[in-house]
Amino acid sequence: MEGLWLVVLVIFEMALSVQSQLRTGFYSTSCLRAEAIVRSTVESYFRKDPTIAAGLLRLHFHDCFVQGCDGSVLIAGSSAERNALPNIGLRGFEVIDDAKSQIEAFCPGVVSCADILALAARDAVSLSDGPSWSVPTGRRDGRVSLSSQASNLPSPLDSVAAQKQKFSDKGLDDHDLVTLVGAHTIGQTHCQIIRYRLYNFTATGNADPTINRSFLSQLQALCPKNGDGTKPVPLDKDSQTDFDTSFFKNVRDGNGVLESDQRLWDDAATRDVVKKYAGTIRGLFGLRFDSEFRQAMVKMSSIEVKTGTDGEIRKVCSKFN
Repeated sequence: MEGLWLVVLVIFEMALSVQSQLRTGFYSTSCLRAEAIVRSTVESYFRKDPTIAAGLLRLHFHDCFVQGCDGSVLIAGSSAERNALPNIGLRGFEVIDDAKSQIEAFCPGVVSCADILALAARDAVSLSDGPSWSVPTGRRDGRVSLSSQASNLPSPLDSVAAQKQKFSDKGLDDHDLVTLVGAHTIGQTHCQIIRYRLYNFTATGNADPTINRSFLSQLQALCPKNGDGTKPVPLDKDSQTDFDTSFFKNVRDGNGVLESDQRLWDDAATRDVVKKYAGTIRGLFGLRFDSEFRQAMVKMSSIEVKTGTDGEIRKVCSKFN
């Protein structure tokens, strides 16, 4: 029995150690202006194109799910992570590069690209009328970026069981899964990604029966059978650029755009979380989602981080030193 408690204690300490290696205000003495520079850079791009917010949030998410939050997705090159099939369409690289070059002018070799990306994701949510939070920093940049390692990223085709497993593999539970997928409130996809749901679901020649009938007509009008596959489609039909809980109401009502999003209603555990956020008392459930999204983001952005002497601090985010 003593041995069992020892194992439990070691696992608990390992979980805490990652959090303790990162800390809020890591650059308060070494590069005081770092967070302000990231914020002003994100803001300048956001003013020109509010949809960049979803791009930055997705970029951070995809970074963390492959080798941890280490900026590996930012590396350029034919065999690099960003060129993997699930990463086609990632956006926001120029925002991170811009912030990095400004920070390097003030504090060369101090602030990691992985931290810049984590901060930019937070600022993107905040600028979209979502919550803000203190981002623990101190990540270091990885030295490996391979497209072959990005094959297990969550996919819009995933069943709930597959989504749960992929999140569990990263130390995230079912509640984290639904909360983080709520980021799709400011997301978008393209007609080519959802066309099969509209016209040939499971090769039957029919639409996905879980799509609300009136919403199906809207989607088919937006994405004709032989139309432009690159046409953008908001993942939240009601408020694409506002970070709110309407995404969950859409899933509840059969108005989920991605199959993986709509499937969250099919599973008892994930449906309970969707129901909680889609409640009728708008202000109360919005506050709850904001609070729990903050917590889930801090948890996700701590996945397999490199700290201390691991990795490096890149001079340019798209290139290893």
